[in-house]
Amino acid sequence: MKKKADKIKDGAKMREEIMQSPHLFVAGFEKQTVAQDYELRKTIRGAGGDYQVVKNTIAEKSSAGTPAEDVMKGLRGMTSVAFTKDDPVALAKALLAYAKANPNFTFKSGVVEGRAINVAAIQDLANMPPKEAIYAKLLYLINAPATRLVTALNGTGRNLAVVVDQGVKEGKFQS
Repeated sequence: MKKKADKIKDGAKMREEIMQSPHLFVAGFEKQTVAQDYELRKTIRGAGGDYQVVKNTIAEKSSAGTPAEDVMKGLRGMTSVAFTKDDPVALAKALLAYAKANPNFTFKSGVVEGRAINVAAIQDLANMPPKEAIYAKLLYLINAPATRLVTALNGTGRNLAVVVDQGVKEGKFQS
């Protein structure tokens, strides 16, 4: 059993993680083997996240006054939290893929950009395209009007050159 000082340290560390990470996902796990836990941690690290198994009371107390307060209230069962400072979509995709392979791992709730989300929203988030694909589409949309303008301008010049060339071939420009 942990000493009170260790529990206070764990709570302070948890609060610091919550304050520094705008995105977190709360999950439950039952009957996970060590190998499955290792694989989960490896998956989360690969997605740019961090993972902690937490005691429910420590999670509730450490989240008081933070955006995650509503999410951490009344937790039951074995609870873990996955944090990320970067891309919540990548972490949600990694966690959802792991949850499909391991039915003992279940989502409870989450926080994205300071807003509490439910399990359905986590699944919707995981189904979004990655950030790089969204940026590529945005750049295409920004670049498309310029491309069309250049094509139209080149088409006018090309058409004029064809007309002049035909006029020269037919001898219509002789004085």
